Amino acid sequence: MKKAFKIFGIFILLLIIGIVSIPFLFKGTIQDKVRYLINEHVNAKVDFANIDISLIRSFPQASVVIDNFSVINHAPFEGDTLAYSKRIALDMSVKELFKSASEPISVKKIIIDEANIAIKTDSLGNSNIDIAKKKDTNPEPVLEEKNSSFTFDLDHYEINNSKILFKDDISKTILSMTQLNHSGDGSVSGEKIILDTKTNTEASFSLQNTEYLNRNKLNLDAKIELDLKNQKYSFKENKALINRLPLEFSGYVQLFKKYTDVDLSFKTPSSDFKNFLAVIPEAYVKNLDGIQTSGDFLIDGIIKGKSDDTYIPKMDIKIISKNASFQYPDLPKGVKNININTQIKNDSGLIDDTYVNIDDLTFKIGQDSFAVRGSLKNLTKNMIVDMMMKGTLNLAHLNQAYPLQLEEKLNGIVKADIQTNFDMLSLEKEQYQNIKSSGTVSLSQFTYASPDTPNEIKIENANVSFNPGTITLDKMQASTGRSDLNATGTIQNLMGFLFAKQDLKGNFDVNSNVFAVDDFMVGEKESEDEIANSNTKKVTEDETMRIPSFLDATLNFNSKKVYYDNLEMENTKGTVKIKEETAFLENVSSNIFDGGIALNGNVSTKNKVPTFDMALDLSKIDIVKSFNNLDLIKGLAPIAKALTGNLNTTVKLNGNLNENLIPVLTSLKGEALAEILNAQVSTTKTPFLSKLDNQLNFINIDQLNLKEIKTNLSFNDGKINVKPFEFDVKGIKITAGGQHGFDQNMNYNIKLDVPAKYLGNEVANLISQLDQKEANAMTVGIPIGISGNFKNPKIDVNPSQAIKQLTQQIVEKQKDKVKGEIKDKGAEILSDLLGGKKEKDSTKTNTEETIKNTAKDILGGFFGKKKKKDSTKTNN
Repeated sequence: MKKAFKIFGIFILLLIIGIVSIPFLFKGTIQDKVRYLINEHVNAKVDFANIDISLIRSFPQASVVIDNFSVINHAPFEGDTLAYSKRIALDMSVKELFKSASEPISVKKIIIDEANIAIKTDSLGNSNIDIAKKKDTNPEPVLEEKNSSFTFDLDHYEINNSKILFKDDISKTILSMTQLNHSGDGSVSGEKIILDTKTNTEASFSLQNTEYLNRNKLNLDAKIELDLKNQKYSFKENKALINRLPLEFSGYVQLFKKYTDVDLSFKTPSSDFKNFLAVIPEAYVKNLDGIQTSGDFLIDGIIKGKSDDTYIPKMDIKIISKNASFQYPDLPKGVKNININTQIKNDSGLIDDTYVNIDDLTFKIGQDSFAVRGSLKNLTKNMIVDMMMKGTLNLAHLNQAYPLQLEEKLNGIVKADIQTNFDMLSLEKEQYQNIKSSGTVSLSQFTYASPDTPNEIKIENANVSFNPGTITLDKMQASTGRSDLNATGTIQNLMGFLFAKQDLKGNFDVNSNVFAVDDFMVGEKESEDEIANSNTKKVTEDETMRIPSFLDATLNFNSKKVYYDNLEMENTKGTVKIKEETAFLENVSSNIFDGGIALNGNVSTKNKVPTFDMALDLSKIDIVKSFNNLDLIKGLAPIAKALTGNLNTTVKLNGNLNENLIPVLTSLKGEALAEILNAQVSTTKTPFLSKLDNQLNFINIDQLNLKEIKTNLSFNDGKINVKPFEFDVKGIKITAGGQHGFDQNMNYNIKLDVPAKYLGNEVANLISQLDQKEANAMTVGIPIGISGNFKNPKIDVNPSQAIKQLTQQIVEKQKDKVKGEIKDKGAEILSDLLGGKKEKDSTKTNTEETIKNTAKDILGGFFGKKKKKDSTKTNN
């Protein structure tokens, strides 16, 4: 007995060793098999991270797991990922592990996790799934080929949490399935395979740029019979859910060499009107539990025929509801008298002959009723729209009858009576003469509020008339915040804007009593941290105000008062042309700062950073008011803070704008001509003038009256360059020039040509040696260097050099004068000598002495104090 247990124990041990070791022994075989499959059959870059084999996970089957499997295309889809899966698990019999690399392996179960598959066809007809290597021109018959590496004899398969994209550029078809979970259990019956499948996903589908599904939830329970020999796939006992809309369908799809044969039919299993509400995506529908409905809703369709390069299957899909109604239990109003009679049909099999008829679409909310009738034809090439809309809608009732989950608050009454007929090609080519529209639309007592608008928008009334070629805005009275608007005008292409994604084109005349720009700006609420770090906060593109990209319009405006930032402008009028996110301002004029302003230029938000380019003409504006309210004046002329009076200036400038479309001063480039008409100076208002006044005792700056002073400025990279200019103040010629920055740092040079008589007693003593005419004409050039900044200026006044030069001038003049007198006296003495006079004339002797002493006195006055004469020495 002990021996038997021992043998059994050894057997169990060998079995465990075998189960553990076999995966290691045969891992290479499976890896060789995968590589053999790749090398023999695939023209693409195929890779995987690891292959793991286990006999425990799926005992008694062997389990093979491939991690991070990917297939990447070669040209013409170079670098595109055709397929990727995080994990692929294959279950197979253990005996399959013992086969060589060239022998086929039979797979019983496959599980694919987190796959991403993208199937594409480009405009030239190339497909990225065409990656099979080309075989020899005379290959062996397929039925005799026994070495296809993997064969599938599946009992079960799964695709979990995956994505599939199908994109065909030729037919302009896009099908996207996300969050895809699909599973199937198979059974073999002769040459046929029956799969019992379950699928749930979110699907989006568009054809010819028209979106039919947008992340709609799909659920499908289907039994599919696969006749592989005849390539026929039949659907039996199938149920589907589109959102919550149930459908039952049956039929088949059979593949032939040159075409596909389709025969499918589908319908709703019941006629409950809840089926209609179920079509709407859940994001827009609250719980349908407890909703009261009456009437019916049916979808019944047939798709039948062949599909090839020329034809599509014929179709006849009916959507019908008669005298239906619904009301949510927690809402005060219901929707009644709902009638729907719509048909999607194609009788010929040619895709261009598909059309939609809306024979009846009516409903009633409270006392308001609305009706739509029309047709859509030639859907894929040049769609023809023929539509009629008539009725009244109270917008406030919409949310009272249907649980719209809108952030916006809507009120107002819409009345419409419109008939329109147009084709899309005429819209695209702007051939508005081919658009036949007639009727009217009116809007009254309209209010709109949302987080995207700073104030509630109110439209008291608006009337629009539809005429062939144009749409006329007959009247619109609107207000928001402090602003009011009265507008009339024409819209050239409303249909093109609505249906062809064109810019909205029009011409409008707008009048207002008050227009406040901040009524149309959304304020950002900053947290405490954002406020604390406001100096370093970067503005994102989304936070920046933008000119609407869809506008191509001209606005002629006239407003009695305009408020912009901290500015108040009166009698503002002009023209704004808006196109390509740029506003062009033409002949804009306004009264501001007790003067006038005229401007031309543009503002553009087309690029990430908004820009502007403007020419301004400010006429007779009050200096104090302009300085207090215009950062531009503060930056260009900080000294204006100390002036009271009037100013003319013309400015040409361009630069960047911030998120509120205010100029960024450090980005400005341009030039200006400033003219002070008249101005008084107050040194107490700026440290710069106060400090300068203290160092110039010969002039009282506070008593200056500046008149007709002109200067040219240029600015770039945050620097303002002032070209040297001259002006005269009470006989003092002043020349000034230099530069300063918007950061208030400066570097200026000023030269004062000051009459010498203004420079105090020392200079007065010097010029007293001159005659009156010479003294009055004598001036001193005093250089002044100014640096630092306007709040803490550094002023360098150097009069000593100027006085030294003045002294030299006086010395030279006196030398010339003395030389002349000496020359005259010498001639007289020489004449006396020649005349035989030997005796000295005492009066002449005294004159010579006087000349000597006068010269000494002048030089002493320049270079030292005069000393008193010693009379006793003189007499000696």
